[in-house]
Amino acid sequence: LPERERTELKRRKLLLEVTLKSYWIRKGSAFSTAVARPETELTPEMIATGSWRQLPFKPYNFSSLGLPPACGHLHPLLKVRSELRQIFLEMG
Repeated sequence: LPERERTELKRRKLLLEVTLKSYWIRKGSAFSTAVARPETELTPEMIATGSWRQLPFKPYNFSSLGLPPACGHLHPLLKVRSELRQIFLEMG
């Protein structure tokens, strides 16, 4: 349609323009149906045999946080002391 007729039909709400997108998906050169898990550790056997050169390794993430340290507990004598203090405070 010419631009003038198109704008007139849009103004009268008789025309609705829709944009359609389509994609072509094809198998690439690295396509594989098997999932290969990358290695996470370098072992002495890999170094001795030289097999580490052909293996894919998982990249390091230097910005990730490690596991939080396990919290400690109060010493038993400190627990007894706090209990005694609480008893004396309640007695006045």
